[in-house]
Parts: sequence; C-alpha cells; structure tokens
Amino acid sequence: MKQVIQNFKTGELYVDEVPKPSISNNMVLVENKFSLISAGTERGTVKVGKANLLGKAKQRPDLVAQVLQNIKKEGLKATIDKVKTKLDSLKALGYSTSGVVLASLDSDSRFKPGDRVACAGQDYASHSEIVGIPQNLVAKIPDNVSFKEASFTTLGAIAMQGVRQADPRLGDKVCVIGLGLLGQLTVQLLRANGCKVFGVDLSKNLVDLAIESGAEEALLRNNPNLLTSIDGFTNGHGFDSVIITAAAPSNDPIELSAIISRKKGKVVVVGAVKMDIPRDPDFYRKELELKMSCSYGPGRYDTKYEEDGEDYPYAYVRYTEQRNMETFLGLISQGAVKLDNLITHIFDIDEADKAYDIVLGKTREPHIGILLKYDQNDKKESSLVSLDSTPNISDINVGFIGAGSFAQSYLIPHVKKQGVSLDTVVTTKGITAKNVGSKFEFSKASSDAKDIIGSSEINTVFIATPHNSHSSYTIEALNSGKHVFVEKPIAMNLDELDKVKEAYLKSKSKLMVGFNRRFSPIAEKINEVFSKNNEAKVINIRVNAGFLPKEHWTQNPNLGGGRVIGEMCHFIDLMQFFTSSKPIKVYAACVKTENTKLTPEDNISITISFQDGSIGNLLYLGNGDKSLPKELVEVFSGGTIGRIHDFRSGEIHQSNKVVKLKLDGKGHKQEIEAFISSLKSNKTSPIPFESIYLTTLTTFKILDSIATGLPQEI
Repeated sequence: MKQVIQNFKTGELYVDEVPKPSISNNMVLVENKFSLISAGTERGTVKVGKANLLGKAKQRPDLVAQVLQNIKKEGLKATIDKVKTKLDSLKALGYSTSGVVLASLDSDSRFKPGDRVACAGQDYASHSEIVGIPQNLVAKIPDNVSFKEASFTTLGAIAMQGVRQADPRLGDKVCVIGLGLLGQLTVQLLRANGCKVFGVDLSKNLVDLAIESGAEEALLRNNPNLLTSIDGFTNGHGFDSVIITAAAPSNDPIELSAIISRKKGKVVVVGAVKMDIPRDPDFYRKELELKMSCSYGPGRYDTKYEEDGEDYPYAYVRYTEQRNMETFLGLISQGAVKLDNLITHIFDIDEADKAYDIVLGKTREPHIGILLKYDQNDKKESSLVSLDSTPNISDINVGFIGAGSFAQSYLIPHVKKQGVSLDTVVTTKGITAKNVGSKFEFSKASSDAKDIIGSSEINTVFIATPHNSHSSYTIEALNSGKHVFVEKPIAMNLDELDKVKEAYLKSKSKLMVGFNRRFSPIAEKINEVFSKNNEAKVINIRVNAGFLPKEHWTQNPNLGGGRVIGEMCHFIDLMQFFTSSKPIKVYAACVKTENTKLTPEDNISITISFQDGSIGNLLYLGNGDKSLPKELVEVFSGGTIGRIHDFRSGEIHQSNKVVKLKLDGKGHKQEIEAFISSLKSNKTSPIPFESIYLTTLTTFKILDSIATGLPQEI
C-alpha cells in the first residue's frame, strides 16, 4: 500500500509502498478514502525532521537529557548506537482520516466490513491507503456526511474539547485567538452553541474566513483599534472566555487573553503557545481561570482506553474522545458545522509532496484544509513487500517477528554479523517493517507473521514482540520445524509455559531465550573462577531498576506481565548460571504502600534456594535514584568473592588480593554468537531447556509467594 513517509534522519518526505498494517484485538482495519493534513501540527513535525542534529536537539531538550542519562547507565558507545537507531527511522504523518472498514476485532462488534468510519490517532490514522485503528478512536459516519467532511473529525474533536473546557453558556461572548483550521472549527462550534464569537489572527485571509465561519466580528492582531473594538463587543466587560487555538512561539496570545477577559473569566489553551503566565495585573486582579485542553478529550494518553479498548462509563464521563468524534459528525450531519469553505486543496496521495510544499511555504498559496485522497490500488492489501537488497544466501535463513528499538539495537546487528541470511522482517506497522528491512538489508518486509511461520525457506525465527505473544509465536514456529530465539519472557503464565514445553519436546528444533547476562564477558570470567570449587554459593544481586509508571506497556498484566515476569527472570537465570543448580524453593516479599503510583512488586526482596545448597538473594528496586549504578552482583564461595558493577567492570577478591576486571557488555552480542554457533555446528542450545523452564516457573512462583505470604516449592 502507499503511505506518506518522512525519513527522520534526512528529513526527506516521500510516498512509498509498504506492507499494510495488521490488527490485533480491540482494533479496526480501515481502507482510507480521504485524510486531512493538519497544517499547523504537521508543519512543526516535518520541520523537526528536516532539522540537522543540533536543530533536533534544540527542539527536543527532553530527549537530550535522556541521552545524557543513558550515557551514565550504559556507556557512550551503547548510547550512540541507540541514538543512531532512533534517528534512522521512518515517521508516519497524519492523524485524521475517513474510510471504509475492511475488518474489525473490536470487543463490542460495533464495526462491520463496509461501515463508513472516521479515524483518529497519531501513528494510527496516517496518510496511507489502509490503517489499523484502536476501536475507541473510530466513529461511524452518518449517511448524509461525505468522506471529505468526515476526514476533519479528529480536528473537530480537538476543537470541541477546547470548547468543552470553556464550558460556554447561551449568549456568552467568546474570543478565539488563532484562526487557522482549529480556530475556524472552534468558531463554528461556539456559534452552534449559541455564543457570540470574536476572532483574532495575524492573517487577513483567516480573519475574513472567520466571518464566513460564523464569527460576528474578527480583526487582525496588529489592528490599532483591536482593544477598542473588543470593548464595544463586550460592552466593556471583557470576554466570558478566551480560547487560544494559535500556534506561536511568543507569549503574546497569553498576555492578550488576560487583557481582554472579564473578571473571573476563563482562558483555555488548545494551541501550542508559550505560557509565561503574568501574575500582574490581569491574571491576578481578575482571578482568571487558566485551563488546558487535552487533545481529543477524555481518554487521550490513557493506554487502557486507547489501546485496550476500555471505555469510560457513559454516566460519569459523558464525552470521551470517541463521543466527541461522534458528536462532531452529528453536527456536520445537522448542518451546524459546514466544511466546504474550509477545503482549499485536494491532492491524490501520489502528489503528497505538492501538498507539503504548500504546508511548508515552498509553494505560496492561501490554504487551510488540505486533503489527500486515495484511489484504487491493487497492491494496497498486500502484507508482503520485496525490498531492493540482494539476499545473502546461507544455510541459516532468518525471519524476525518484531523489530522495535531493542531488536534494532541489540539483536539484528549482531545476527547480521554472523553471516546468516536475513530473509523477512515482520512488524504490525508496515512502515516500520519497511524501514527495518531496508536498513538491515532483509529481502522482504511484512506485517503478517504468517509470512515467516508459513515460509518453507526460513528455518530460524527471532521473536521480539510484546511479551504476551512470545509463547504463541514460539509454539507456531516450533510446530513449523523452525529454530527459535525468543526474547524473555518465553511465557506469561504456567499454561503457556507448559504448552511451549510440549511443542519443544515434540520438535527437533533448537530453542533459545534471550537471557543475555550469563553470556556477558565479566559473568563468564567470574563463573570460570568459581567453577574450580564445588562449594555452595551465596549470590546477592541488587538492581536499582528505577521507577516505571503503571501506564508503561510492560506493567500491563495482559501485555507485558509486569517486571517480575518480564525483567527479574534475567537474574534468576544468572543465579542458575553461577550455581549450575536447579532452583527448588522461593520466598518473596514486596513493599506495602498506599501510594497508587507505585507498583509494589517493583520493590521486592526475593530469596531462592538451590538444589546444591546455594542461596540467591535478589533485591529489585523501583524506588531508588538514578545516580546509583543499576546492577550490582556479588558471588561468595570458598574464600572467594566476585563482584560485577553494571556489567562494565568488577573484581575478584581472593587470597587477600583484588584483581580488577574491565570487561564491558551485557552479553547481547555473545548470546547471538552462541545461538548461531549451535545452529552451524548442530550442537545443543546454549541454555538447556530445563533451565529456561525453571527460570520462568520461578517467576510465577514469586508472584504466588507474594500473594500467599509463604515460600513456594518450585
């Protein structure tokens, strides 16, 4: 299918063929008819992409701070590799479309193939022929509303939420500062609400258009009679509310809003403006109420609502994102909102570059509503796209299911260096598959795992998807006779784990899980020292993991499974590596807190007993400070102590002497080498399956111990 793409590294903007997206539960697959270019928002996005590295840094100081913090944690080289991966990516543009449902997995069976719908969401409702949309960001289009009109729905919902924040009453006098597309829609919504509207902008064309949209009066910001006209409009009282829909780097919209508001009036910020709030004289003396408007409405940035499909109760949250979208479509249907005069340009998707030339000012034409249209294309429903790279044929032909930033940084580069064939890469978003496939010279890119599982040419599968799909993809790949490397965890619960075990025992394939720390050079060195004695060991591991919000996908019990299952498995595997023994009993206790932001299991003390008499203590903490190094590992046995500091350095204490170790790396490179080597030499998998099984089972027993307060037999 065709999609508008921007290369974030070079800034180049173009239309390319990519695999169609795939959908999972709570999503709807839609064939676009029209999409709306949001000139203000997309102009800023595209300009960031076109800026050089210094320019990008200036515009995103928050990301610069993250980079500096990452250097402290993982070192300069690892951080540079991460940054290169982030920069060398393809970005989808657009977030407001309309089209026809092709397929739906929505939980309520509301949407059927053939339904006419409007769609919302950055990275979802993109400028592409087919889009996959979360169910709560889809709304049905009334019969008398055209696809052109419906493509405005996302912008309409944003404008509507701004109006709702102002909470205007019949007859209220409201000023709209900024009369671009969002401002024009706001004017119409206020007029439909029975308000008297005054508009302000820097453009004469937009001021005139606001009058057509329903404003009773509109003036240029630099009009010397502006304040006098406002006094006359409001009878000297000032506006009941001011809605700022401008996008401006200056503080002028905020300062002006304070001057023209009545005492105890409201100022609602919808657009991206500087917000230095002056206390005196107006904000303070008038006791003004300043409110922010959050995008499309309640539900925005809530993963449970947007991604999991959980709706808010109608009685308690009357207008959500989706209900704002439906209301806006209803107003179009009733004729209360009219959009024909806001559509200035329509381009076929193949001419998207011309549309963006207008948005970026390369082609100087008056514009406001620019639409992209989508015509018939026989290739649009293909999930598989061949790439330009020439395949490097070898006995090991690899497919990657999942290729996020982790896989791009820590897996694919190391696999590529092993001289294997990179056949197909699969991600749910076609644009990502195309980007990763081209970057690492895969032969094909796809959005459907069946293109790997069902391929007779691919004999080795790497799985790096969200945790909840690991077991199912592993089982399918094993049943298809393929070797499997799957990122941790291999399963989310005991039932999944046992099904993986059953598939593995029936298969003749090799199975490897990404427990990388046992392969780190420093862990290998310390294990070599301790392998010379047969005494039981005491292992202490302290992980200053840092706070992770409950909204993070790994904390979602249905998606990531939490940090016990998703992260602590690393250290249980490391203990097995050092002891060469099976875990037989575990006891765990986590903090008790009334702080709802904290996940108690993220702050936990775990004690594991091993069959050979060894003891492992894991202290995993999410309530610490980032200034302390993340991981400290200590192994005590037979008069010898081995210590590891963040898998970058360490020491051996033995015979009253200290030997310093400088061995950097967490073992990602070495685990890939070990796995590929086992395939080439037809040797056993680097980690015995029994060890993988017991590590995973122990994480489940840890949760059981927390729930019961009792030790658990493994």
